[in-house]
Amino acid sequence: MKIESLLVQGNSPHNNPYGAIVPPIFLASTYIQPAIGEEQDFAYSRGGNPTRNEVEDLLAQLEDAQYSYAFASGMAATSSVFSLLKQGDKVLLNNNIYGGTFRYLDQLFEQRGLAYQLVENFNQLSEEHFDPAVKLVFIETPSNPLLEVTDIKRICELAHQHGAIVAVDNTFLTAYLQKTLALGADIVTYSATKYLSGHADLIAGAVLTNDQVIGERLKIIQNTLGNILSPFDSYSLIRGIKTLAVRMDRQIENTHKVIAFLHSKAISVNFAGAHSKEEAAIQSAQAKGIGAVISFELPEEYDLAIFIQALKMFPLAVSLGGVESLICHPASMTHESYSKELQEKIGISDRLLRVAVGIEHSEDLITDLAQALVQAKGEK
Repeated sequence: MKIESLLVQGNSPHNNPYGAIVPPIFLASTYIQPAIGEEQDFAYSRGGNPTRNEVEDLLAQLEDAQYSYAFASGMAATSSVFSLLKQGDKVLLNNNIYGGTFRYLDQLFEQRGLAYQLVENFNQLSEEHFDPAVKLVFIETPSNPLLEVTDIKRICELAHQHGAIVAVDNTFLTAYLQKTLALGADIVTYSATKYLSGHADLIAGAVLTNDQVIGERLKIIQNTLGNILSPFDSYSLIRGIKTLAVRMDRQIENTHKVIAFLHSKAISVNFAGAHSKEEAAIQSAQAKGIGAVISFELPEEYDLAIFIQALKMFPLAVSLGGVESLICHPASMTHESYSKELQEKIGISDRLLRVAVGIEHSEDLITDLAQALVQAKGEK
């Protein structure tokens, strides 16, 4: 079955009570057991819930994964991956990653006895980066907020030669555009809040793997930490996933038009594959599209505050992946946990803006950007 069909029909109504076309929501916190020593499939909802199982099974089908776990947020998913590590372990990461991920590294790694290294360009990762302590390589591709692309297959081959596992945050593209496990990754993680949900009304995360040892450890971590996705949110995520293909197709179409407009105004745009011919080739080889997130530095001749205030179709807000377009200021919003020095080193300037393109009509989006640029330049 093609992924477009799996998104809609991955949950079979034949398994639901009364043939319900959508999975029912099981709100029960606990379940009756037949007798002492006789266990049912479900006992206590922290350990397993029928509705959460449904969304986990659906995600597993989309990702071609054997083990799938739904969490209360994207950061709950990421922190569960980091919980696989033990004292003395080290993680390699690309240097522009989600601000919440960096906050975890900056605030919690040292007290857990863990170490990390931010790598300027993962595509130049070499043998020299792998000292014996490196146990995990954590990739965001395309990265947040500069949309740099990493060659997943090459990094996986290199990491595995040194006994390290690879986790890929696939939030920006999802399995609809990029199958990271098939490229060699051991783990794929998501903020399902974004494209998988798609409607800015849900906080969720997911982690998937085909490795039995990792999968069994993640189950223990999920049950022990209790950072589970609730039954109602599990149902909402299933509903959101059904429209992923049509949403992303429209968002990518709009994104290409927005990029063309900004280029016509001599504004350089960051998008997956934009940084070099090498990255463009990598993106084309490992993904089916560029996604729908871009970033750009507003040129000095435009007043940044006036531009933001003049926009009517791009609300100033964090997050991305919903049906509505959004704009944010990474330096003060999503990446405020980075020091100013690190922001400058990475290229997150005070004039950098990140745009998540929605499903609105492209002409309306471009008209709005155009009038905001006029106002920001002081023109009539």
